[in-house]
Amino acid sequence: MASLCPLAFQVNRCEPRLITPAKPTPHETKLLSDIDDQQGLRFHVPFIMSYKNNPSILLKQNDPVKVISDALSRALEYYYPLAGRLREVHKKKLMVNCRGEGILFVEANANVTLDELGDAILPPCPFLEEFLFNVPGSDGILGSPLILIQVTRLTCGGFIFALRLNHTMCDAFGLVQFLNAVGEIAQGAEAPSTPPVWERELLSARDPPQISCTHHEFDDTIDHSYLNSAATVQRSFCFCPEEIKALKEHLPPHLSTCSSTFDLITACVWKCRTISLEMDPKQIVRLSCAVNARGKHNTLCLPPGYYGNTFAYPAVVSTAERLCNSPLGYAVELVKKSKAKISEEYLRSVADFVEIRGRPPLAMEGMSDFIVSDNTRTGLGEIDFGWGKPVYAGVAKSIDLISFYVRNTNKAEQYKILVPICLPLSSMERFQQELKKMISFDKVEIPSYI
Repeated sequence: MASLCPLAFQVNRCEPRLITPAKPTPHETKLLSDIDDQQGLRFHVPFIMSYKNNPSILLKQNDPVKVISDALSRALEYYYPLAGRLREVHKKKLMVNCRGEGILFVEANANVTLDELGDAILPPCPFLEEFLFNVPGSDGILGSPLILIQVTRLTCGGFIFALRLNHTMCDAFGLVQFLNAVGEIAQGAEAPSTPPVWERELLSARDPPQISCTHHEFDDTIDHSYLNSAATVQRSFCFCPEEIKALKEHLPPHLSTCSSTFDLITACVWKCRTISLEMDPKQIVRLSCAVNARGKHNTLCLPPGYYGNTFAYPAVVSTAERLCNSPLGYAVELVKKSKAKISEEYLRSVADFVEIRGRPPLAMEGMSDFIVSDNTRTGLGEIDFGWGKPVYAGVAKSIDLISFYVRNTNKAEQYKILVPICLPLSSMERFQQELKKMISFDKVEIPSYI
């Protein structure tokens, strides 16, 4: 789809360089956990954060490129595995070769201001390739830098901090822990306030491994032949308190009072998405909610400072016909069921499953499958390199079948939830129509730029 954004500006980049730990670090190999090295986590996630100029900055050095690159180098003394490279060994097991090779860093300048960018920074960000240059040869899973960062100075004195993460190394909470360490060091700390803990063996398969739970997310017997080869587009949809209130009106009292905003949005989007794809009524559709096992309702105990992946993709299934024709409450109940599956036992069963089955990919690869991940409470909006908190901070776009929920602003009292969706163009138009019917509100979509 052609760009609808009239904004034009130029980004001038310096040659990419590697930032290595400031001091010598151990040369060793470290195994990832059996949660980390799943095939379903072997991809890169792009994040983007925008910062205003801060005239009252107390740092002696006020160039964000210099401050952040120096702090990264010092933080990598503690998080030195992030400066390593992955390699695959027996049975597709991943390990980090720690040799201090470094993370990839790009310095850039753009002749544009934050005000001029406006909502274009929100997902799907139409300027992501400008603010996060895909350095040729850098985007492999094995043998490539685990993190790519670009810091782009803007003419207003603000800057864009964009990052690409190899997801096998950590989840959003682990990434936030690392970036908080960078921020603390940038502001004068000698060391991170939370020392990092590797100990990935804590989430390795048991001996002997035992699959104790049902894992629909790996069930390759489900027909996902509905692949839909049409070209896809991305758009984000905004859910305000008014939309949430409208969705609650579709529910019976016993669900209306105990359903979270996530439950409501996910049920609504899943149902509207399924209707829009016009599948065979008997087609099995599958929803997976990425749920962290370290939540307050779970018993997984890991040491403070652990920065590995601690979540799973518990899935639920339905026929397309039943999901589309049932009241919204049916979808809400399934969302709740997906979330309720997560526990320490479920996570350990996932580790055992991937060990026994030889690290199979997630079986969710067709348009009949849908994965959602709530990134509204990861702490990314708290990252302060010395310029204060970011104006926006979140995942930059949806990735294939995964929609990452983010806040449209970092202002706690004003934020709305953005849901990036990726669909074929004709399905996207039907999705908008179904969504409008569901919430009886015409102005739900953020203007699309791609």
